[in-house]
Amino acid sequence: MEKLSLSERVTALEARLGLVFSRREVALEALTHKTYVNENKDKDLKDNQRLEFLGDSVVNLLVGHRLMERFPGVPEGDLTKMRARVVNEDGLARVARGLPLGDLLLLGRGELLSGGKDKPSVLADALEAVFGAVFLCAGLDAAGALADRLFAELLDEVSTGQGRLDYKTLLQEMAHEKRKVAPRYRVISEAGPEHAKVFEVEVTLGDVSFARASGRSKKEAEQCAAQATLERLKQEAAVEATAATQAPAPPSEGAPESAGTTPSELPADDTPA
Repeated sequence: MEKLSLSERVTALEARLGLVFSRREVALEALTHKTYVNENKDKDLKDNQRLEFLGDSVVNLLVGHRLMERFPGVPEGDLTKMRARVVNEDGLARVARGLPLGDLLLLGRGELLSGGKDKPSVLADALEAVFGAVFLCAGLDAAGALADRLFAELLDEVSTGQGRLDYKTLLQEMAHEKRKVAPRYRVISEAGPEHAKVFEVEVTLGDVSFARASGRSKKEAEQCAAQATLERLKQEAAVEATAATQAPAPPSEGAPESAGTTPSELPADDTPA
């Protein structure tokens, strides 16, 4: 797919999605990674970050709506957890691979050489950007029909309880609830021979690094780092709760001063007579 022209990439995307974009430049924008724009400034292209921002809201809305329809008696808190089991980096990347989307992306040389076409973060962001583009060009109904098709398997797994609730998913839920951000995982280092590599992964929430952990695969390291981050967040929450319970209650208005207080014990008034 490396030799596809820009127009051919959009045509291929339309064929895989089963729809036609009214504004092909918007579809191309969804496929364009920021590293490609940085390396090809002469082509006057836009990267997909703004569409990703829009698509994130579109996907959350569509998946949330479908979960509400499937589970009319389930409370909001449980629906939030169920949605997090569908709309997370791993779930979005899985859907993107099913298209497949990676071979249509425009990536910078460095990102391409580092395996960007199959990176979960790159694929997840690109899929959200595609949903943003579909929403802009074809409307919410078309985006909803696409979500019904692409997310059907994940929604069925959640409905039947097969979706595994792991540390990464738990962290996704807590980070969204407490800090309104999504965890980001970054490989810090790789060590050892090919058959016995050890990966070190860092978790960040917003701009703050929370934990690092190692594992014999990237997924294992990510799980361990997510677990460590969860523990840190729980400890911080416990400290905050303890501090709140130990803080002295503010005096109520008009409350009498303690019986042992006399005028001589009060601070002197330094105001000149």
